[in-house]
Amino acid sequence: MRLSYTLSYTQDVVALTPLIQDLESAGLDLLWLQEAYSFDAVSALGYLAGKTSTIGLGSAILNAYSRSPGLLGMTAAGLDHLSGGRFHLGLGASGPQVVEGFHGMPYSKPLTRTKEVVDIVRKVVAREVVEYSGDTVSVPLTKEAGGTGLGKPLKLINKPDRPQVPIYLASLGDKSVEATAEIAEGWLPFFWVPENAKRVFGPSLAPGLEKRSAELGALDIVANTTVAIGENLDRDTLQTGMRNHIALYVGGMGARNANFYNDLAQRMGWIDEALAIQEFFLSGKREEAAAAVPQAWLDQASLIGSPAYVAERLAAYRESGVTSLDITLPPGIDPLSTVEQLRAMM
Repeated sequence: MRLSYTLSYTQDVVALTPLIQDLESAGLDLLWLQEAYSFDAVSALGYLAGKTSTIGLGSAILNAYSRSPGLLGMTAAGLDHLSGGRFHLGLGASGPQVVEGFHGMPYSKPLTRTKEVVDIVRKVVAREVVEYSGDTVSVPLTKEAGGTGLGKPLKLINKPDRPQVPIYLASLGDKSVEATAEIAEGWLPFFWVPENAKRVFGPSLAPGLEKRSAELGALDIVANTTVAIGENLDRDTLQTGMRNHIALYVGGMGARNANFYNDLAQRMGWIDEALAIQEFFLSGKREEAAAAVPQAWLDQASLIGSPAYVAERLAAYRESGVTSLDITLPPGIDPLSTVEQLRAMM
């Protein structure tokens, strides 16, 4: 498995640059930068491209609405050039809270929009003349679609370093996961638990993989887990961040009848627990919501324990289909030491 680390949108990239450089030397394969309605990830990725030399750099994620497909293609080609061919374009549909609430863009046909954006990004990076007529995107914009009629098909001026930048999609629903398996180089799943991943995601992955082009190679599955390695660790305390994170998404990311993460938790088998978490959270009882997160979920979705235990759990992740392990570290856990230990185990 490859090893990656995700920086939260709340973290200071400039202040963390020395640590990132140390992690690069320790063997970290890929660094992901988040973007919601924070500082933009593109600026930080450009900065880090000049401060690193071997580590892969990825966006996790840029949404498919707030930037035009053409701009996303320009960004992918530009960051790939600045990093010397190390960029990974992480894309996702996000949700109406961010797309409509912050960007003022209509959140319509998210799966179609994502697929059409992928098509156009690939055309831009391949330096093809961009002509596209889709359900959500029309390039050039026609008079019938509200344009002046003066637009002309264009291609990227610069020559990209690579004819194709790897695209990773963050997807949750059955159809979205199927499309990811078919068209993307990689997948950024949410809430990966090795023990139930095949049952939850297998029926969606299988038909997508059957239609997948051999040119894309094997699908890189990037699963996140919380890691702390050591003897006699206080697991409950170290899992506090996980509890709060799961409660936030299952309970509060979306309306009562439109929460993709709550739906996913129910598909994972925690139906009553997911409903209870949401009820507590939407009632303002966040501590109760966190307490309602199943202990089995926390234990199965983390690598917290002795080196022998963590090595055993690493094998479970590998056997469940994970090809890249993305790590989250609780407060007080040393990133450099953890990466070195995981790399040695791998």
